[in-house]
Amino acid sequence: MDKLAARAWIDVVLDGVEPSKWLLQGDLLLAVKVPVFKTPLDLLADPMPEIPVEEGSFIVVTQSCDLAARKAPMVACCPVHTLGEFESFNEHFKRKGEWENVRQGRIAGLHLLPGSDMENNRTCLVVDFRVIQSLAIEHALELVKESRRHSRLASPYLEHMSQAFARLFMRVGLPVDIPPFRR
Repeated sequence: MDKLAARAWIDVVLDGVEPSKWLLQGDLLLAVKVPVFKTPLDLLADPMPEIPVEEGSFIVVTQSCDLAARKAPMVACCPVHTLGEFESFNEHFKRKGEWENVRQGRIAGLHLLPGSDMENNRTCLVVDFRVIQSLAIEHALELVKESRRHSRLASPYLEHMSQAFARLFMRVGLPVDIPPFRR
């Protein structure tokens, strides 16, 4: 791994770290089990439905200050996939140029994280901001405590991801736009 890629993620060791810094924005949580609602629930017909659970990797998007001060009872997380995993259920991204559009921020809701090899873009990870899971803060902290070490996005990659997340939600569509200027 080259020096730039090595600085992209840092390992967090919980021993000796104050508990308020165990869980911060940009933390990568691995092997998290979450409920998956693929069809609408009909609680009148079935008041105790079985809800499937899937396991995945997630990155914390809740602001660090809210987590440290325990102002957020729930932790917002977005799924993180390898490019190959994402392409397996989004074949559109197998087309030439699609990942370059994501890299340049042209596709709202998707964001690339640096991979283990800066010379090979295929090692990048993709965050899907269009899917948000909420974990109870106690559950997220327990996941981190059990792992004893986890990856955390370092600056400026953390701020870059946070800005991309904000851009998705601050978009405003106009019913009628100003027409393009033509000379």
